[in-house]
Amino acid sequence: MENQKLINFLNQLLSNYVVMYIKLHRYHWFIQGRHFFLLHEKFEEMYQEIASDLDEIAERILMIDGKPLATMAKYLKETTLVEANADDKENEIIAQLIEDFEQMISEIHQVGIPLSNEQQDDPSIDLLATLQGKLEKYLWMLKSYLALE
Repeated sequence: MENQKLINFLNQLLSNYVVMYIKLHRYHWFIQGRHFFLLHEKFEEMYQEIASDLDEIAERILMIDGKPLATMAKYLKETTLVEANADDKENEIIAQLIEDFEQMISEIHQVGIPLSNEQQDDPSIDLLATLQGKLEKYLWMLKSYLALE
């Protein structure tokens, strides 16, 4: 298939989004400390948005005649992120999320958008640019939060 590299990239991105969804859920449940109320609420907001976005990615894969991955084993095999550790402290959680968002942004920018351009796939370019913008906003928010410390 001519667009198989793009489909593979989108499945990797989908895997990252599923892992991020679970990671944010876990952090939402296990966060402790003086910023509990703020972070508990923010992580819930983030995982709800990530859930919506992962659905968009899966639907895009289907639209370009691919098959989205749909098992945890496949997600864990394809993800470029590391699973969460519930014992992480607040600053460790924020630092891990910053690292993850930076990685996802880089992958979209350096791999996903160029592959979409090669295929002249404007809807995939639009989707990836939108996702990149959302991730950049999360990154900015988390970095700004750390600046308060």
